Amino acid sequence: MSVSTPFILRPVATSLLGVAVLLGGLLGFWRLAVAPLPQVDFPTIQIVTRMPGANPDIIAAIITAPLERQFGQIPALTTMSSLSSFGLSQITLQFDLDRDIDGAAQDVQSAINAASSSLPRTLPYPPTYAKVNPADTPIITLALTSDNLPLRTLSDFADSLIGPRLSEMSGVGRVSIQGGIKPAVRIRADLARLSNYKIGLEDLRQAIVAANVAGAKGALDGAHQAYTISSNDQIAAAAAYGNVIVAFRNNAPVLLRDVAEVIDGLEDTRVGGWYKGQTAIILDVQRQPGANVITTVDRLKQELPRIARSIPAGAKLDIVHDRTQIIRASIHEVEFTLALSVALVVLVVLLFLRTARATIIAGVTLPLSIVATFAVMWVVGFSLDNLSLMALTIGTGFIVDDAIVMIENIVRNVEAGKSPLDAALDGAREIGFTVISLTFSLIAVFIPLLFMTGVVGRMFREFALTLAISVLVSAVVSLTLTPMMCSKILREIPPGRESFLMRAAEWPMNLMARGYEATLGWALRRQGFMLFLTLGTLVLTVWLYIVIPKGFLPIQDTGLVAVTLESSPDASFREMSRLQGEVAAVMERDPEVAGVVSVLGIGPLNATSNAARLTVVLKDRDQRRESAATISERLRAAAAEVPGATVFVEPVQDIQIT
Repeated sequence: MSVSTPFILRPVATSLLGVAVLLGGLLGFWRLAVAPLPQVDFPTIQIVTRMPGANPDIIAAIITAPLERQFGQIPALTTMSSLSSFGLSQITLQFDLDRDIDGAAQDVQSAINAASSSLPRTLPYPPTYAKVNPADTPIITLALTSDNLPLRTLSDFADSLIGPRLSEMSGVGRVSIQGGIKPAVRIRADLARLSNYKIGLEDLRQAIVAANVAGAKGALDGAHQAYTISSNDQIAAAAAYGNVIVAFRNNAPVLLRDVAEVIDGLEDTRVGGWYKGQTAIILDVQRQPGANVITTVDRLKQELPRIARSIPAGAKLDIVHDRTQIIRASIHEVEFTLALSVALVVLVVLLFLRTARATIIAGVTLPLSIVATFAVMWVVGFSLDNLSLMALTIGTGFIVDDAIVMIENIVRNVEAGKSPLDAALDGAREIGFTVISLTFSLIAVFIPLLFMTGVVGRMFREFALTLAISVLVSAVVSLTLTPMMCSKILREIPPGRESFLMRAAEWPMNLMARGYEATLGWALRRQGFMLFLTLGTLVLTVWLYIVIPKGFLPIQDTGLVAVTLESSPDASFREMSRLQGEVAAVMERDPEVAGVVSVLGIGPLNATSNAARLTVVLKDRDQRRESAATISERLRAAAAEVPGATVFVEPVQDIQIT
């Protein structure tokens, strides 16, 4: 009795088991997360601290250094890099790949609390941290523009309305707002008047701070009633600041409006964003780890019309770039390749087995093994991406091996005169051990990939496991469903009653056998030449391996081109605005470009004030004739003609490892 015997003798139960596997696989396929590449969670945390007005030396001395001393004591920390620029401190912590990101975040928060006593008391905002995944690019980018509303209003709506609404959506991990900053009241002191009144800037600052205090005022407790004073001294409107008393001169108060101009503005006026040459607020949306990219973007697109109705008239919310367009096209191409490979394998089985009944059995077991693999992928937390689908495409040849070996042996027993049931029982018993050994030998090939460490190991572990799972599932199907179907579908063919298909396939097989016999004889008669050819092939292979270009992943066409613009260190914000406008205009004139988004000013994207980041959005792949790499070279040459600007251009990839 073999492993397959109970399944052959119970065809109804085996058929129901196959249907259950099919339904489970389809359910897993629908629930699988969709992504361009496997989800690689880098345990990386980024800490950002803002102190407007402070120069880089001050930031490094009083903010970055105290925080670094505390972060250096966190266990499993592999690298720590920091950046201190004008008004901004940015520290990036990267931990071991096996470190839990949530536990690392708790240690970071504890380190921030421990360093709070060493930070300046005048720090307007405490340090904030975020779990950053460098492998994730924004799944969708939005631009908020207006022809008549000021940037302050747009920034307020993006920060208080659009950002929170998008963050609440299922699957959204982070919403980054670029080009906008929090609204603030700006006070421009008149130095001449301050000198006439003999008032220093520090006196002016202390007067403003003393008049703008939010704190408890206590309560009034009488004989019969108690009243809590709820008012405070915090000033919210710019007009109210004008009545603040700065000092007394000649027994008369000197008001703030007498020595300064008070206006409603932004906290940082040297930050800006543009889209198609128009001032804009840029919103980058990133997904949660494991979320389905396509489902998340579809959900966001359904919410955008409701958000658009909530913003004031005159404001417009546009989709700059939808990352899922490239992902959908890429996944569709791989799925088509997978379906085509299955069809070709079935045709090859039909050509060599020369019987429609045996081909039907192979045509059922092969797709069933692939569909069942989807269920296992969903259980273990994999995603439907290019690497996992490529593993299934490659594994199509491996998957069908088990079924072909089983079918061919049972057909041989049928041709020997046995009944289909006896042929299935005997054939499964004879070949069962071979199928098991063949399966484990194939799985052993991928064991080294499973033990690879680092980023490469994380990236290709899903590829290796998916391929190993598909081979294992195919072995189970070949030992259960395949012999049962053979016992019910195969029929004994008496001599002389071969089908037309068998007779038609006979002459190509004979022709192939005669051709192989002739070429084999020719090779055996020229052993010296064949040995020389083998050594030459080996040498050529080694030489090609040395000279061939190497990289982590192939160059991809994501439809985005990243542009970094740099100028002289003393370039003003107005000069940088002019330069980025000229570079953006040059790139928008390219016929393959759909739009240009640019961000200027110190922030998470730009380390210094003399740098700007531009993202060139290309037209859809079916609407342009050139690749992103070719367009990047042309854009680099065009931007080089702008005087005073140094421009770096490169296509955006799905994942960038530095």
